[in-house]
Amino acid sequence: MTETKTPSRLRKLTNDYLRLEHKLKLGGGPEKIDRIHKQGKLTARERIEKLLDPDGFCQEIGLLVAFDEYDGQAPAAAVVTVVGKVNGRECVVVANDATIKAGAWYPETIKKILRAQEIAMRNHVPIIYLVDSAGVNLPYQGGVFPGQYGAARIFYYNSIMRRYLKVPQIAAVMGMCVAGGAYLPALSDVILMVEGTSFMGLGGANLVKGATGQTIDNETLGGAMTHNAISGVAHYRTKDDAECLAKIRELVGEMPEKERSRVSLEESRQPMASSDRLYELLPEDHRAPYDMHAVLDTFLDEGGVDEFQADFAKEMICGMARIGGILVGVIANSRGMSKGKPGEPPRFGGIVYTESAEKTAYFIENCDRHDTPLLFVQDVSGFMVGAEAEHSGIIRAGARFVEAMATAKVPKIVLTVNHASGAGYYAMAGQGFDPDFIFSLPTGRMGVMEGDSAVQAIFGTQLEKLKKEGTEPDEKLLVEMEKVRETYDRELDAKHAAARGLVDAIVTPENLRESLILCLQTCLNTSRPHIGPFVLPQI
Repeated sequence: MTETKTPSRLRKLTNDYLRLEHKLKLGGGPEKIDRIHKQGKLTARERIEKLLDPDGFCQEIGLLVAFDEYDGQAPAAAVVTVVGKVNGRECVVVANDATIKAGAWYPETIKKILRAQEIAMRNHVPIIYLVDSAGVNLPYQGGVFPGQYGAARIFYYNSIMRRYLKVPQIAAVMGMCVAGGAYLPALSDVILMVEGTSFMGLGGANLVKGATGQTIDNETLGGAMTHNAISGVAHYRTKDDAECLAKIRELVGEMPEKERSRVSLEESRQPMASSDRLYELLPEDHRAPYDMHAVLDTFLDEGGVDEFQADFAKEMICGMARIGGILVGVIANSRGMSKGKPGEPPRFGGIVYTESAEKTAYFIENCDRHDTPLLFVQDVSGFMVGAEAEHSGIIRAGARFVEAMATAKVPKIVLTVNHASGAGYYAMAGQGFDPDFIFSLPTGRMGVMEGDSAVQAIFGTQLEKLKKEGTEPDEKLLVEMEKVRETYDRELDAKHAAARGLVDAIVTPENLRESLILCLQTCLNTSRPHIGPFVLPQI
């Protein structure tokens, strides 16, 4: 009898994620896809596939956003955003998914478009909009229309890119483009339209009739011929989606070459271990120790990490490595126990101590001086607490760590392996510090603390009182404690973080290395500071 091996925790979570990924990529489903084809159009994902270089790797951003909202009726928030290559050039692509409510904008659609624009602005790569949207999803207009980060922010970013940053913007109107949404292509450098299927106007034919009494069809009002031959708003007219996408590829091919990077580049070398090894390395219990160096060996170039201060503050790994031949400074939390100083107790892996904070801050500053990108591999439970830690000046050391990370001008990429907890998550380039890209393995857990710690924080005083009285928690208290644990476990899950845009994507062991290489290549399009959504040149 053959023994069936139980899948590892990482394998199980990866399989769960892949099933969800397949479902989300169907958008509105087969019937809606068929309807799009009958209109003579391609779907958003089909357009992106034809636009990007064949057989090239692309990284989708925000696939899981809103997957657990709207009763599951808004997969990927009705917009597909990816980073990929067009004629060998790294580009950001934003494509409305017309299989979902005719591509109408949900509040989360805005969030995804803004994130895509920020990636383009920070890295100075072309951004391509494949527009096919009925405009604002009216029942949710309160979350779309007003506010600093409402739809207007998209047009603000359009304008900044055109006037100051000189980031190329190409817009292809490949379906509906109505009302305020028409400003997105209007504020781009080049507008393409498709005969018979595209419309662009501040109001459609029905709105025009209601507002003015004028009867007119959409094609005459704002079709491809109208805006190319009469209004002059558009710049190119194409016969179908395929010709439109081919024209975009041609336009990208005519762009000036990207600036040469100062980062050290060598020929890429394959990792020392296969990606499959990751499934064996990560423990079943997320609290258990494991060998972080072995994990790094599954996606770094052969040779691994040339460690900096390898014998000091071993709970933090700092060192130089290459990914796809690109030099990076690696900062990773080691989860194993390590010896303390003579006379001191051992140190817990995944905890930031005063010395490790100082060591990492110094290393970050060195990388920043040498223009070396930073890769943060998170499995951090927080900073050390207690009298000894406080007396050692951990607050000041932690502040130096955070400041060095926050002010480093080089690209920052984040990978969460297991924990991303407490202030350690902040110091390890958490989302609030504008990393260029932030990914998580399916095993990632993001939150202030773990469920058991939360139970202790909330119910600790009560439990201590019961213990002194020699009594046990009653059924009601046990149920309340279990609810807290369940809530934390659900909200710590990587899918929960990805659904809220707290990570750009969940990556699997199989695509992790390719994701990191593509994102590093994207970051190397500019040597301007990678700080904030964008940095204006001197104006």
